[in-house]
Amino acid sequence: MREKKEFLLYVIPSVLAFALSGVYAIVDGFFVGNSIGDAGLAAINVAYPVTALLQALGTGIGMGGAVQYSIHAGEDKREEQRAYISWTLLLLAVSSLAAVLLLFPSVSAILSAFGANGQLLEMGKEYLRVIILGAVFQIFGTGLVPLIRNMGGSVFAMCAMIAGFLTNILLDYLFVWVFGYGLGGAAAATIIGQTVTVAACVVFVLKKGPGLSLKSGIKPGRLSGNIMKVAVSPFGLTFSPNIVLILMNKFSMIYGGEGAVACYAVIAYISTIVLLLLQGVGDGSQPLVSRYYGRGRAESVRSVGRMAYISAFLLAAACIAGLYAARNLIAPVFGASAEVSKMSAEVLPFFLAGFMFIAYLRITTACCYATEKNVRAFILIYGEPAMLLAALLLLPEFMGLEGVWAAVPVSQFLTAACGVIIQRLPAS
Repeated sequence: MREKKEFLLYVIPSVLAFALSGVYAIVDGFFVGNSIGDAGLAAINVAYPVTALLQALGTGIGMGGAVQYSIHAGEDKREEQRAYISWTLLLLAVSSLAAVLLLFPSVSAILSAFGANGQLLEMGKEYLRVIILGAVFQIFGTGLVPLIRNMGGSVFAMCAMIAGFLTNILLDYLFVWVFGYGLGGAAAATIIGQTVTVAACVVFVLKKGPGLSLKSGIKPGRLSGNIMKVAVSPFGLTFSPNIVLILMNKFSMIYGGEGAVACYAVIAYISTIVLLLLQGVGDGSQPLVSRYYGRGRAESVRSVGRMAYISAFLLAAACIAGLYAARNLIAPVFGASAEVSKMSAEVLPFFLAGFMFIAYLRITTACCYATEKNVRAFILIYGEPAMLLAALLLLPEFMGLEGVWAAVPVSQFLTAACGVIIQRLPAS
C-alpha cells in the first residue's frame, strides 16, 4: 500500500508536468495556426525538432544526474548527492553555451536539411533564431525538473511547469494575436515561459536540496561520466519522437507536399502530448525504481514496474478512444484548412495504432536506465527511429503517402518486439 501511495505521489505530477512540456509547442501552433494558417503550422513543425533537441539535452543531463542522486540517496551517501547535483548544473550550463554557439550560425542549413524551402524556410528561421538564443532557459527548464522530482518535489516541479505554461499562453496571445509579432513572438513567449519555470526550480534546488559541492570521493571525470552514461538514454527517449518528426516531415514533403506536412503537424502535436504523458509515467516511477535499486530491494523495483506498465496501458487506451472520437474536431482547432482537416482525420488512426506499443517501450526503457541497464535502454530508444527509416524507405514505394503514415506504427511494433526479447535476456 505504501508503494502504491508513493507511486501515485510521484507519477501523477510527473505525467502532468510532461504533458505541459508538450503543450508549449501546441500553444504556439494554436496561436500561429489561427493567425497565419497552414504555412505557420508547417513552419513551426519543421523547426520544432531543434526546440526538442534543446529540451532533450536538458532532460537527458538532468535525468542522468537525478538517477545518480537517487541511487546514492538510497545508499545514504550525502556527499555524493551534493556532488552529482553540482556537476549536473555545470553540465547543463556547458551544454547551453555549446548549443547557442553551434546551432545559431546553422539555422538556414538545419531547416533546409529538414525539407524547408521558400516561405517555409523564412518563417522557420524567424521562429528558430529566437528559440536558440534562449537555449539556456530551455535546457535548464527541462534539466532541473528531474532533479527536483528526485528530491521529493514532484508537486513543486509540476507547479513550476504550470506557471511557465500559463505565462506562455498569456504572452502568445499578446505577442501573436494582439501585437502581431508572428512566429518570432511565439518563440519569445515560449522562452519567457521557460524562464519562469527555471527561476522557480533554481530557488527550490538552493533552498531544499542537500547543498552544492563539486568535491567528493569520486573523481570529476567519473562523476560527469556517470551522469552522461545515463543521460544518453533519457536524451534519446525525449528526442527520438523528433527524429521521427524530421523523417516524417521529409517523406511527407516528398510524397504529399506542403499539405501533407501541415497534416502531419496537427497529428504530431497531438501525438507528442500522448508520448509525453506515457514518458511521464516512466520518468515519474524512476525515482522510486532508482531508490529501491540503490537499496537492493529487487521485489520493490518489480512492483513499481508493474504499476507503471498498468498505468501506461490504461492511459494509452484512454487516449486512443478519446482521440478517435474527436478525430474530426482536432485540426480545425489549429486553424488548419478544410483540406488539411479532412486529411488529418483520415490519417490519425494510423498513429493511434501504435500508442500501446509506445506505452510498453516508455516504461521498459525508463526502468532500464533507472537501474543502470544503459545499453538495453540505448538499443530500444535508438532502434525505433532506425526501424522507422527502414519502413519509410520501403513502404511508400508500394503504398505512396499511405506508406508514410503506416511506417510509424509498423516501426513501433517492431521495436516493441525487440523490447520483449531484450527483457528476457539475463541480467548482465
